[in-house]
Amino acid sequence: MKIATWNINGVKARIDTVLDWLKETTPDIACLQEIKSIDESFPREAFEDLGYNVETHGQKGFNGVALLSKTPFDEVIRRLPGDDGDEQARYIEGIVPLPNTARTVRVGCLYLPNGNPVSSEKFTYKLSWMERLQKRAMENLAGEEVFLLLGDYNVIPDPIDAKNPENWVEDALFQPESRQAFRSLANLGFTEALRATTDGADVYTFWDYQAGAWQKNNGIRIDHILMSPQATDLFKDCGIDKHVRGWEKPSDHVPVWVNLAT
Repeated sequence: MKIATWNINGVKARIDTVLDWLKETTPDIACLQEIKSIDESFPREAFEDLGYNVETHGQKGFNGVALLSKTPFDEVIRRLPGDDGDEQARYIEGIVPLPNTARTVRVGCLYLPNGNPVSSEKFTYKLSWMERLQKRAMENLAGEEVFLLLGDYNVIPDPIDAKNPENWVEDALFQPESRQAFRSLANLGFTEALRATTDGADVYTFWDYQAGAWQKNNGIRIDHILMSPQATDLFKDCGIDKHVRGWEKPSDHVPVWVNLAT
């Protein structure tokens, strides 16, 4: 089973690119972030025509997350628990059957707050959102399920995850509090898929549109896949579809994926 995540930076602007990628790579489950669309305006028919079941948690013009699955969902949960007043559409969770087994896989698709500027309430919101995410993750881990938590975390975990880490010292993505919150989440018992396969440098998932970042490979790694122990038992490999960044009208992020044995 192939499960992928991608911040597409607007489904209206990127629909052809996303469809081309789905046709090329055919993931069983795709988690999309920053769809920038309300649920009613999401072009679900285009994805359904490729054989996907579609679930969204949208918001007009900002944020928004979506789940695509070739297998119908057993259950879908919209919104990260813990703050009923939070109106930002940043989390959707779905459960689908695992092929050839009596088990299921639970995927949590997230678009974690950016948090900039650090001196503002946006950074406070980022950290509180990460606390809520950790609580939700603990609940799901207690169920001993095949569970993956994947998406745009807006966190650069380590200096090796940036081409020029010194340029990010003042940024919310690289603050000690952000990085510690990510480590605390991972240390609940998750395996970070990409770093389970390589400890190398120059492994990035985001290149800014400005200053020729893509051409210079001036990237950062902020899109991550965390796997529960039960998912890790099935883990085969992980990859980054870097070439997609070179397509016409690209997102500034690229897809990340894992393969699970089923």
